[in-house]
Amino acid sequence: MSVRVVVVDDRRLVAEALASALRVRGHRVLGAGAPVSRAADLVVGKQPDVCLLGSLEPDAPGALDPVQRIRRECPRVAVVVLGPVPRPRGVAAAFAAGARGYVRHDERIDGVERAMFRAKAGDAAVSPQLLREAFAELLHPRTGAEAEGARLAALLTEREADVLMRIVDGEDTRRIAAGLGVAPSTARTHVQRLLTKLGTASRLEAAALAVRTGLVDHLPHHHRAPC
Repeated sequence: MSVRVVVVDDRRLVAEALASALRVRGHRVLGAGAPVSRAADLVVGKQPDVCLLGSLEPDAPGALDPVQRIRRECPRVAVVVLGPVPRPRGVAAAFAAGARGYVRHDERIDGVERAMFRAKAGDAAVSPQLLREAFAELLHPRTGAEAEGARLAALLTEREADVLMRIVDGEDTRRIAAGLGVAPSTARTHVQRLLTKLGTASRLEAAALAVRTGLVDHLPHHHRAPC
């Protein structure tokens, strides 16, 4: 089933790459571009079935104003927000603004396509777990650092948590690989995936984030570096 779609992201290359992938799958891309602030104008002019709107900070003030305008002026258009590793308040803000879905930036194209189909059909295109977390956060808000540490901890696999603890303990790639019983190249892959999930650019930044947010307190301490 083909969907008429508009793709908008503050990063033009991201919008164009996603648009190309959707065209390959047989969807009709009516427009793709940047920035997000012009999403409503593009939607009003093109009248798609679905608008994929990429936002780096969906919970930032004014970030979802285009969604509200689309909802007001083109109520039949389903907006799916493509955001970072989900923050409950960001997800809640997206739906409050009128979006019908929320998909992570690192989702595979299959997941984006499923979200498009669900949103077009009028269904909420978001995982039940994410919705529960969003409403739980709104009903029982925690302090900023505590909430962030708990949120990040929930995203990590057991292996990624182990890698993070080793990074916090100051281990280099060779020692991480030895501790995990894997090749150094595999250890580097684990580290890179961890940095991507945490939204950090370096191991030092990841370690600082883990300590600052209390993330380390939410992780299983099954590994400690020898003294």
